[in-house]
Amino acid sequence: MTTAEQINQRHQEDLQRLKGFQLMDANLLHKSEDFDKLPETYVVFITEHDVIGKGKPVYYIGRYIFNTGESFNDGSHIVYVNGEYRDETPIGKLMHDFSCTDPENMYYDELAERVRFFKESKEGVAIMCKAIEDMRIESWKEGIKEGKREGIKEGKSEGIKEEKKLTVLRMLEAGKYALEEVSTISGLPLDEVKELQTNQSL
Repeated sequence: MTTAEQINQRHQEDLQRLKGFQLMDANLLHKSEDFDKLPETYVVFITEHDVIGKGKPVYYIGRYIFNTGESFNDGSHIVYVNGEYRDETPIGKLMHDFSCTDPENMYYDELAERVRFFKESKEGVAIMCKAIEDMRIESWKEGIKEGKREGIKEGKSEGIKEEKKLTVLRMLEAGKYALEEVSTISGLPLDEVKELQTNQSL
């Protein structure tokens, strides 16, 4: 391979890695480091169900150049693990253990020991209780925020409607407008205008 070809190949490899460079990769390179120093990255999703729907234990997602069929080797990889997969292979046993709540029925001792720690030891139970309490508080805070947002939205809507009613009452008091005109100008439905007129005359 000539020097020119080597430079071109290096350029193409760097281009692929640059194109695949993501925000999550930002801290993997030091300042002024070349892109060829960027390590391979893997994002692994362990899903509760088979989201791809092909019955495979693991799906490896890659990038391709569609009009050539060639792989686009940018060093980034996505892996989906089918959490409902079960068989006697290591991945099948592991997915079984991930959904198993009884350490006695687990295949892998390491996972079984951790489950026993969190379910049976005083320290583990305390950690789990704290984690659950933190989740509860976080959910409560989110509920408060959502409630405030909905309250503000509802309050604005009610305020606008009250303003329309006041406009209708002023127009009715003036006695210069037909009810249809009052409805059109105020933006309040005609039946509500008629209701306000009835209440005003009582």
